[in-house]
Amino acid sequence: MKAIFIRELQNFFSSLTGYVIAIIFLVLTGLFLWVLPGYTNILDSGYATLESLFYIAPWLFLFLVPAATMRMFADEKKSGTIELILTRPISDTAMVLGKFFASLVLVAIVIVPTFIFVYSVSNLGNPSGNLDWAATWGSYIGLFFLASAYAALGVFASSLTDNMIVAFLLAVALCFVFYDGLAWVAELQSMEWARSALLTLSISEHYSSVSRGVIDSRDVVYFLSISSVFLALTRLKLQSRRW
Repeated sequence: MKAIFIRELQNFFSSLTGYVIAIIFLVLTGLFLWVLPGYTNILDSGYATLESLFYIAPWLFLFLVPAATMRMFADEKKSGTIELILTRPISDTAMVLGKFFASLVLVAIVIVPTFIFVYSVSNLGNPSGNLDWAATWGSYIGLFFLASAYAALGVFASSLTDNMIVAFLLAVALCFVFYDGLAWVAELQSMEWARSALLTLSISEHYSSVSRGVIDSRDVVYFLSISSVFLALTRLKLQSRRW
């Protein structure tokens, strides 16, 4: 797993992929928080809060995380290197986990520079430092969990095709369905009978819960479960090539 993990990180940063993802996320986040007028603009709101960051980040990650994972297996299949890797003494589980953790580390690296926003908003408070720290750190934890779910969905999508564009679009669709699609369907009157189950499966419900600053074991179990399920499905997809 370690070899796959290091290899994927090197691929990210030896090409423009990792840098482009980081720059796009930070630029767009900065524009929404400080420049563009609207309810996400911190200066316009008049409150020292980072709620806007944690509102827009899942939507930006909806595209950026699939962009990071789309080449994981799709590119290997297209170039034929997947066959070479499968002949080496590396288990399917190790390969899947190595690629998953590499994409997750990339997302974590992208998140770290946003701490400058925490510092800035904290200093804008009256008095300085007047920030809801429990909600802020809870939101960061929730964002990391959300990124792990997106990464697992993206890796799974990449395992289904040898076309990176198809992998990207499929990952975006899956992430949207699990983030907000299920909650939207749950609001339909015709789906009232399944509302509770749909909301339980919705990423946005658990993300919002963690973002309040209270880490509930049910939310942690949910994020670990959804990541594990789709990583297991990815492993099954790889194994199907041997049948």
